[in-house]
Amino acid sequence: MAKTSDIKNQLANRASQAPAQQDTTPEQGLQNMLASNFKAIQSLVPKHVTPERLARLGLNAATRNPKLFDCDPATLVGAIVNCAALGVEPNLIGHAYILPFWNGKTKQMEAQFQLGFKGTIDLARRSGELKQLYTHEVYEGDNFHYSYGLNKDLHHVPCGEDDPSKVTHFYAVYHLKDGGSDFVVMTRNQVEKHRDRFTKSKDKSGNVFGPWKDHFVEMAKKTVIIKLLKTAPLSIEREDGQVRQIGELISADNSISVVKESTVAQTGFLENQYVDTVAEQTEPETLNKEEDPFDGQQFPFDV
Repeated sequence: MAKTSDIKNQLANRASQAPAQQDTTPEQGLQNMLASNFKAIQSLVPKHVTPERLARLGLNAATRNPKLFDCDPATLVGAIVNCAALGVEPNLIGHAYILPFWNGKTKQMEAQFQLGFKGTIDLARRSGELKQLYTHEVYEGDNFHYSYGLNKDLHHVPCGEDDPSKVTHFYAVYHLKDGGSDFVVMTRNQVEKHRDRFTKSKDKSGNVFGPWKDHFVEMAKKTVIIKLLKTAPLSIEREDGQVRQIGELISADNSISVVKESTVAQTGFLENQYVDTVAEQTEPETLNKEEDPFDGQQFPFDV
């Protein structure tokens, strides 16, 4: 009769002789995680979006910025689902970005979703309710005044100044096809506070780089447009008949998102957090010269 020790040795020898299992690649890990969470994800994305489609979105983004695979997988999945839910392509044509950043609170790399300038405009156009949207900067010397309250009013006559350092305000205006309109004004100081709180393009010394440094005026215009559209009476109807408010969709900008499953409604939802972060010193690859996120954008535009 074989001894117990002999049997253990035989099993150990077989295990050592068996071919080693291949480690799961980051790509396979992402696809597996999307597939295992797809029941919760299904209620968040259009019906035609499959786990394979979501994986391609993530892989395309990670191909352009491989550091995304260093991020907490749950946050990468959340950012990908945000892109699919909004119908925007990440890290490709300026519609949206998925960027890796160090979260000092959780002590790990996480993926953050950022709605691009073009993506913001595209969402507004898709509502079908918008007639015109425009934004301008205000310089020292301009004849500019505005008032809120019962009788909102906005008046701006430029003086011809174009030195970016002399910009004092930014504003955005929309006009709806039914005749409604609204506007929002932000001072330069308010824009800079927003930038300092939410920008991911900072080195470890806190110095701003990237679009907020190279395209300050354009980034400020995007900021004031998003603020305006968050309260606009605009909505988008998905293919499955579900209606989503533009303000709700835009609120995902600058978020760290994780897909959760509701135990009550048996549907999924995105849990969004907004955390001030410190980026690595290298500039995100999505912000290179060839992919200027503001290239070709003209204001005002008719929809």
